[in-house]
Amino acid sequence: MHNTKQAYGIIETLAPLHVGATAGEESGNLNLIFRDSFTQTGIIPGSSIRGRLRTMMRQIELLEQAETLKNQAQTDSENAETLKNQAQSLQDQAVAEENYWYGHEADSRQTDATTESRIKIEQASIVWLPVFCPGQPIVWVSCPSLLKRYRRIVGQLVPTLQDISIPKPYTAAKGLNAPKSQHKKDKGKKVLFFNLGFLTLDHEVDLSPWFPPNLYCWSDRDESSIPAVVVDDKDIGMIHDMALYRQSRVALEKTEKKASQGAFFNTEALPEGTILVFPIAIKPTPKPWTPFNTDSLSGDIYLGGLESIGFGHCQLTIHQED
Repeated sequence: MHNTKQAYGIIETLAPLHVGATAGEESGNLNLIFRDSFTQTGIIPGSSIRGRLRTMMRQIELLEQAETLKNQAQTDSENAETLKNQAQSLQDQAVAEENYWYGHEADSRQTDATTESRIKIEQASIVWLPVFCPGQPIVWVSCPSLLKRYRRIVGQLVPTLQDISIPKPYTAAKGLNAPKSQHKKDKGKKVLFFNLGFLTLDHEVDLSPWFPPNLYCWSDRDESSIPAVVVDDKDIGMIHDMALYRQSRVALEKTEKKASQGAFFNTEALPEGTILVFPIAIKPTPKPWTPFNTDSLSGDIYLGGLESIGFGHCQLTIHQED
């Protein structure tokens, strides 16, 4: 994008993350997450990320003060007009910053009243997915297509990635602790066992450059012994579905401890420890973008619509050009 500042965001899930269908609550169907049409792996739409960041920038305290003034105006007829004007002024202040960065909707009283967002956010795709594996017990899995997109998104902000090749399918990280095959054809090669069967690893390279820095899941691990594997593009969809967190939920009758009719349903979610990336474009502006209302470019964020039952907690870190 011409004359835009390039940036990207890294999302690390700290709890299961569901962003997708919720209509199944009435019919008892499985509430599916959104998926990429090519790799069949989970994604987070850019609109979901943008909407949450916009909400975080909103000055809630000013909106509450405005609501208080509106309530006072209903009981104080003598000063009602003044109170309403003060409330409107507080409302305008509360959303001024979010409107500046993310644009605002059209005003029916004005022509050409919409504004374009200064922040462009695309969908977030998986970089690494944690999968249960007997004997590990967790292995982070990716594929060439997902790593290729990661390299494209981070671009020159991570120049070391531009000089190395995309890992080949069935590549293990150096130092991966796995048994070796005794089969004559693959003798001496490392082998992992997933629910879908045995996976023979043909190559072994240093995969640490392909992991974003400062991940919570690696805070107590040695980067030289990362349990990571790159599989073929055709396998990642099956492994992804095997790794998803699933939960059955039920709504009870108000007066009896039994399920309401049609109120039993299942939810799937990306597991804790999933790492995702998304690109950001920032239009030229004299003001610095502060998505968390602080000088920090990293913080906690909740995504999806199931925060009340323990889903959606993530760590978001923004990386941008100086």
